[in-house]
Amino acid sequence: MTMMSGRIIHRLDVPADDLAVARDVLTTEAAGLTALAESLDGQFAAAVDLLFLRHGRVVVSGMGKSGHVARKIAATMASTGTPSLFVHPAEASHGDLGMIVQGDAILALSNSGETAELADLVSHASRFDLPLVGITARADSALARAADVALILPDTPEAGPIGLAPTTSTTMQMALGDALAMALLARRGFTASDFRDFHPGGKLGARLRRVRDLMHQGDELPLASPDTTMDRALVLMTEKRFGCLGVIDPDGKLIGIVTDGDLRRAMGPDLLARQVAQVMNSKPRNIGPEQLAEEALRLMNDALRPVTSLFVVDDDGLVQGIIHIHDLLRAGIV
Repeated sequence: MTMMSGRIIHRLDVPADDLAVARDVLTTEAAGLTALAESLDGQFAAAVDLLFLRHGRVVVSGMGKSGHVARKIAATMASTGTPSLFVHPAEASHGDLGMIVQGDAILALSNSGETAELADLVSHASRFDLPLVGITARADSALARAADVALILPDTPEAGPIGLAPTTSTTMQMALGDALAMALLARRGFTASDFRDFHPGGKLGARLRRVRDLMHQGDELPLASPDTTMDRALVLMTEKRFGCLGVIDPDGKLIGIVTDGDLRRAMGPDLLARQVAQVMNSKPRNIGPEQLAEEALRLMNDALRPVTSLFVVDDDGLVQGIIHIHDLLRAGIV
């Protein structure tokens, strides 16, 4: 891909050497992940135990490329139910150690295990009896010896022509952090609903919103009793602007629905004098208030009979609200 006059040009004639390098990098890193998965043992479970049992936060730290990975691990843990933060090791030596308190645990990353900037952080853990988990490639390193639990990365080559740039090692660090975060998520019983609470913004937040968050209630609802005449029913449908009318019994339970399609099928000279019960569909599609809004979209888009609105009912069949396709559009779900 090249730039020409402000335009992005996608090259079709990619040199074979470029593809060879790329495939070698991906193959080498994939082999590293396979080796990492096969190397996991009781130490991993011990690390999960140590991090899970603390009532404070997981403080993640690393220098250089390991520091970038550590930031991502901290963010992943924080968003999946494990309170976590990143502390830069150099800043820790200049006052940020005060951010790490009793109840916290430390997760330190260093491929060599000899990163000088981590020394004060490791000493702080020892001084205040804070549990320390180390991720390193050397079992005989200073970090591995100081750690309460050391997770040792397998001896695999770095990817690329020179084999020196942190590639395979940082990929393994990232994946191991993900594994810890997901194991902790499972231990905590963290659910999709919990995940939604931590991700209220963006497309992901929209997909995880509940029907109750978007539905219309109260005076907005187009509802009528089964003995309502169709002339009045048409007035209600026009006023409420949902293109349908919910039919409820005296207890407020949904027993039917009248849509534009039902009106067309019932069209005749006596339509306005007929009662709603004679026109309604007695098996209305509906949804619960706690279901995901994305499920409402799926129900609306039923291939055999698509609809634009769903009545929201509770477990007893009582009408709680109504949700329209436009509500899903505004929420960014469609």
